[in-house]
Amino acid sequence: MGNWAWLAVIPVFGILVLVHEFGHFITAKWAGIRVEEFGLGFPPRLFGIRKRDEGGWEVIWLGGRRSEEDDYALQKQTPFSGTSGGVSTGAPVSNHTVYSLNLIPIGGFVRMPGENGDINDASGNYDPQSFAAKSAGKRLIVLVAGVTMNVILAMVLFTIAFGFGEPKLLPQISKVTAGSPAAIAGLRPGDTIVSANHQPIKFFTDLQAIVSKEIQDDHDQHATVPVQLQIKRPGSAQLISTTVNVREHPPAGQGPMGIEASGKVAFDSLPLWQSPVRGVQHTFETTSAFFQAIGQMITGALPFQLTGPVGIGKITGDVVQSVPNEGWWPLLSLTSVLSLNLAIINILPFPALDGGRVVLVLVEVLRGGKRLKPEVEGIINFIGMAILLTLMVVITFFDVKNILP
Repeated sequence: MGNWAWLAVIPVFGILVLVHEFGHFITAKWAGIRVEEFGLGFPPRLFGIRKRDEGGWEVIWLGGRRSEEDDYALQKQTPFSGTSGGVSTGAPVSNHTVYSLNLIPIGGFVRMPGENGDINDASGNYDPQSFAAKSAGKRLIVLVAGVTMNVILAMVLFTIAFGFGEPKLLPQISKVTAGSPAAIAGLRPGDTIVSANHQPIKFFTDLQAIVSKEIQDDHDQHATVPVQLQIKRPGSAQLISTTVNVREHPPAGQGPMGIEASGKVAFDSLPLWQSPVRGVQHTFETTSAFFQAIGQMITGALPFQLTGPVGIGKITGDVVQSVPNEGWWPLLSLTSVLSLNLAIINILPFPALDGGRVVLVLVEVLRGGKRLKPEVEGIINFIGMAILLTLMVVITFFDVKNILP
């Protein structure tokens, strides 16, 4: 695949965005909101389809002419439009959704009347099928539905990943450091560790877990801790028993035993009935790790590490190239992590994000149902969007700088 593997980021992002926007779409339909367009990618539009009132479907090519009410709406939109109301025109409105594919392949959107804060008539009445006309509860459900769908997608993908099997290193030794505890105990390259402290060893991670536990349980803080091993040596039918005095504070670059795994991989798959449970559990574990990392970055315990589409494309390309050797686990896990990442970022209470819009609705509830002026909402979201776009440009610059030789 070579350098073209990075293009895999397009279908990966496509799936994440499609699922996210589908959450907004399906809940908007449930809430009785008219969805004018469900687009994959960002405009200009390549083509779209929409059901005709008289039956059949119409096709709109190359961003070609939108309906009259859409043209009028676009003329009325301004950068300072808000988020809890909508562009209202008085022109004939189609109740059918345009399903479109757009030129810029990363992103997507659901366009609903009522997202921009405008009212329908001089009396101040909202279009009954607009986002703005719905109760605060229904609007909140629509806003959080995208994030919810991304979390569900992560659960499903982690479930599939655990079903395929997680690639893990076999407990076969490729290198023994001279003078290390393993060398003193007589371990050799090619040996396979069968058990440690009478516990079976299936993967190298099993050995690491046992050794780490023994070190942690050594409350007296000895320099070494004995671990009993059973070894299978090539060309020998009998198991060899030995004791390795693992180091609690090994030299830099060496593990407690002073060995390296051979690099041979086997897949640790779960039974069908266990995979969903483990998938959901791993989703919550990963989400918790995300929030911990965000908290540590805020407090300064960790440096800020942000990656944009270019950096994610590079990572995705590297992961795709590992699929022939490591199976589908790395790609499914990466897509799951990106889905959770998208959910967490979107739910942050920042203007122009779903979380920011949720905050505006909650402010409305706290004000006894009194909404902010559309112009105020629009300015808040315009500033937020400007900050996000600026941040994206900066992140992309450093992503490209790090990739180029």
